[in-house]
Amino acid sequence: MNYLKTLLLFIILITVFYSCGEQEVLPKPKAYLRLDYPSPIYKDVSTQLPFSFKMNTLAGYDVNSKRYGDDSIFGITINYPSLKGTIYLTYKKVTKTNLRSLLLDAQNITQSHTIKANEIAADLFEDVDQRVFGMFYEVGGNAASQSQFYVTDSINHFLNGSLYFYAKPNYDSILPAADYLKNDIRKIMESVTWE
Repeated sequence: MNYLKTLLLFIILITVFYSCGEQEVLPKPKAYLRLDYPSPIYKDVSTQLPFSFKMNTLAGYDVNSKRYGDDSIFGITINYPSLKGTIYLTYKKVTKTNLRSLLLDAQNITQSHTIKANEIAADLFEDVDQRVFGMFYEVGGNAASQSQFYVTDSINHFLNGSLYFYAKPNYDSILPAADYLKNDIRKIMESVTWE
């Protein structure tokens, strides 16, 4: 019995002496920013413009108009101050001669980002019941705009939109906000109703 007590005491003493030696100090691992955004709550937006849509309550909006010769261009600026981003919507009336040029302009705006973009993914959008047809573009990389879209009824109405942030494009930094706002843009497209 004494032998076991002596052995146990010896093991404890050796453990205590070795554990008091210098320990290697390890730096803390780098932390990553965690961005939690609230679940979106959408409200109807109805302006004097010939369309309505749903918008996230996290944002505010302004309506403005410009006249270029015989053409009137109406714009809605949807601001997200907490995300430091803005969705710009531009509405133009379709005539017998301008639909092709409106479509080409919308596509060229997206293609102008290919200089900085890693990729541009396009998704076709159709809502036959509401007569809303268009395209959604997701721009990857350090481009100025991360998302672009247009919708039209091909007869009277044309609406295009772009997402911009108030910061120098750094894709890794703005990706969480861009993903969040991408869903809001899709909601705008899905909820457009022509007047």
